[in-house]
Amino acid sequence: MDFIELRVKAPGELSDILVAELAEVGFDTFEDNDEGFCAYTTEDVFNPDDVAEIMSRYEGLGELEYSHRTITRQNWNAEWEKNFQPLVIADKVSVRAPFHPARPDLPYEIVIMPRMSFGTGHHDTTALMIENQLTIDHQGKRVLDMGCGTGILAVMAVHLGAASVLAVDVEPWTAENAADNAAENHVQDRVEARLGDVTALEGEAPFDIILANINRNVLLEDMGTYGQYLKVGGPILFSGFYEEDLPLIRTAAEQAGFTYESMRTSNHWVSAVFRK
Repeated sequence: MDFIELRVKAPGELSDILVAELAEVGFDTFEDNDEGFCAYTTEDVFNPDDVAEIMSRYEGLGELEYSHRTITRQNWNAEWEKNFQPLVIADKVSVRAPFHPARPDLPYEIVIMPRMSFGTGHHDTTALMIENQLTIDHQGKRVLDMGCGTGILAVMAVHLGAASVLAVDVEPWTAENAADNAAENHVQDRVEARLGDVTALEGEAPFDIILANINRNVLLEDMGTYGQYLKVGGPILFSGFYEEDLPLIRTAAEQAGFTYESMRTSNHWVSAVFRK
C-alpha cells in the first residue's frame, strides 16, 4: 500500500494546531521543516475532504498552503537517498545510510535504509527516544519495540547490551525493513521483527524494557496492554506526541500502573520515561 505525504506551509503555532487536528483523521507521522511540516498516512486512510475541512477552519490565522502527493514503495529509496544526511545524536550515536562514511570516533553507529517506513533518527521523536535509551540500563535485558518502523531503536537497544529485542509494527514492509536493518547492523541474531499490533504479543512473557514511539492515540488505546507486558520495576519509554499531550499520556500511564520519571523535549515533541 502506498503512502500519502501532505506538505503544509504554516507558521509555528498554527502548525502545532494542524498537527493535532490531522492526527485525529489518520495522519500518524509528522516531520517538521523550515516552512511548516509534512504529515504522512496510508492511502487507504487518506480522505482529502477531511483535510480540506480542517484547513478551511484555520484560514485567516496565518499564511497557510498545503498539497499532497502519493509516495510509492518503489520510489521511496530514491527520494530518501536524495535527501538524507548523516546524523549524530547526543554526540555519541552516528546514524547513517550504507553509502555514507563510517564514524569510528563515536561509540555507537546505526546504519539505516528505510524503504517505506519512517524513523531515520532525523525526526525529533526518534532522536529523543535514543537520548533516553542512553540513560537506561539495557545490559542483558529483553526489550519490546512497539511501532518499530525502521528498527532503529531495536538496533540501539542491542548496541546498549540488550540480550534480545522483539520489534513489532503493523505494516508488512516495515517489519521487513526492521529485519533488514537488523542484518545491516549485524544484530539479526538478537532482533525479531514481527508483523502486528499489540495482539501480536499474546503468549509473550513480560519484558524488561518497552520502547513505544508511535502516536498519542495508539499509546492511549494500548496503554493497558503495555502494563501487562512490562516487568515490575522496568522502564517504558514513550514518544510520538506533543508537550500538550503529556498530561493525557501521564494520566493513562498512571492508570496502567506506571510512575512518571522524566521527559525530554525538542520542537514541542516529547519523549517521556515511566517505570512500572
